[in-house]
Amino acid sequence: MSSHCHDEHDHSGHGHDHAGHDHSDDITPALQYSLYQHINFDDITTLNEAQAGSGKAIVKKTWAERLEPEPELESDADEQLLMHVPFTGQVKLHSILIRTSPSSSAPQTLKVFINRDDLDFSTASDATPIQEFKLSQTSEVQDIQVKRALFGKVQNLTLFVEDNYGEDETRISYLGFKGDWMQLGRAPTNILYEAAANPSDHAVKGTSVNQMGSHLGGGH
Repeated sequence: MSSHCHDEHDHSGHGHDHAGHDHSDDITPALQYSLYQHINFDDITTLNEAQAGSGKAIVKKTWAERLEPEPELESDADEQLLMHVPFTGQVKLHSILIRTSPSSSAPQTLKVFINRDDLDFSTASDATPIQEFKLSQTSEVQDIQVKRALFGKVQNLTLFVEDNYGEDETRISYLGFKGDWMQLGRAPTNILYEAAANPSDHAVKGTSVNQMGSHLGGGH
């Protein structure tokens, strides 16, 4: 009996910790892993947008603005959309955040390509995406997890909305990205600079590497 009580107590404790963890996750996904400040907003392009600049506008929405209805991206001639989003460095993508609606204008099939700047609707329809997703009809922000092994060296994303749930136009009100960012070329530059300017400082920063190198040298 005492064993059973002990189990209940442990379970209760676990539940409390879990709740605390979930609460912090409400805030940290966008803050800790947000790629917002690493998006090259000036070079975002969207094909078939009804209002010029609306694709860029929904990506420019901050996490705090994610539930605001405006601005909204609406497709023009038909339900398809093709958006190209470049980053300021190399990204290891974790997930795509998207908010649509419960209506038939919600995008259904999303095809994602990486490091392609040559796609139009014709080539995107024929090309094989890195990953394809079926989106839900909901006004909640969908956190679409990608296969991280396939998205480890992303410099730009192309998002192709192939169809929706039946409307003539597709509507999206928020788009964001989570992942890890690395500035291209930065690390080698810093290593060379620090080694030349202050070797002792460099040795401290790269202690494990230097030690490994000395071990190898000593062994030989």
